[in-house]
Amino acid sequence: MRLVNTRTLESIEFFVERVPRYAILSHTWGKGEMTLQEMQSPTPQTSVKAGYQKIKAAANRALGDSYEWIWIDTCCIDKTSSAELSEAINSMYQYYAESAVCYAYLADFSQLRPAFRFEDSRWFTRGWTLQELIAPSKVIFFDVNWMCVGDTTEDHVLSQILSATKISAECLRGVQKPDEFSIARRMSWAAQRECTRIEDVAYSLMGLFDVNMPLLYGEGKKAFTRLQEEILKDTDD
Repeated sequence: MRLVNTRTLESIEFFVERVPRYAILSHTWGKGEMTLQEMQSPTPQTSVKAGYQKIKAAANRALGDSYEWIWIDTCCIDKTSSAELSEAINSMYQYYAESAVCYAYLADFSQLRPAFRFEDSRWFTRGWTLQELIAPSKVIFFDVNWMCVGDTTEDHVLSQILSATKISAECLRGVQKPDEFSIARRMSWAAQRECTRIEDVAYSLMGLFDVNMPLLYGEGKKAFTRLQEEILKDTDD
C-alpha cells in the first residue's frame, strides 16, 4: 500500500509486513480531487485545487498528532491500473481497520452554522463511508474548517451518529464485531446509502461481509448479485 508522508506529502509504497503506523482519511469526493499522478508531479496549478488543500490539511492534522504517514484514497491508489484499483478496493476495509486513527472530514458541515446539523452531513449517506465508520478503532470528526467535532468514544457524538445511521451502538463502540450481526442487520445499515457508480453499491460492502471478488465496472446491478453469491458461500444466514 502507498502512504503519504505527512511532512513532505511524498507518497511511498510499503509491503504489507513493513507498513508503518498511519492515520487514514475518510471523506466524500468533490470537485478538484488530486490523483496519484498529480501529487507526484505538483505544479502551481494543481496545488491550488481543493483536493490538494484537503490532503495538506489532513496531513498537517496527522503530523500534529505525531503520525508520520497517512492514507488517502484519492492519491494513494494508481487508478490507471485496474489491478491496483481492484487490490485496493478489496483491501480497503483492512486499511481502515488497521489504521491508528481515522479522520472523518465533513465538507458540508460547519460548527459555525448550527442550523445545519452534524448528522445531516452527506458523509452519513454515502456507500463507502459505512465501512470507514465501522472498521477503524477510533474515528475523529472534523467540520469544513478542520475544527474538531468529537470522536466515536464520546456519548454526545455517538448519539448523533446512531440517529443518522441506525448502526448498532455495540458495533460502533467495538463491543461486538460486525460479523456478530446477521446479514440482514448489516444490509439494513447500508439500505439508505448511495454510490455514484451502481457497481460500488456492492463493492463498498465487500469488507463489511468479509468477501473478496474481482471488480467489473460496467456490470451494473450484477455486482450486487455476485456479492450475495459470495456471502452465501460462507454462511447459511
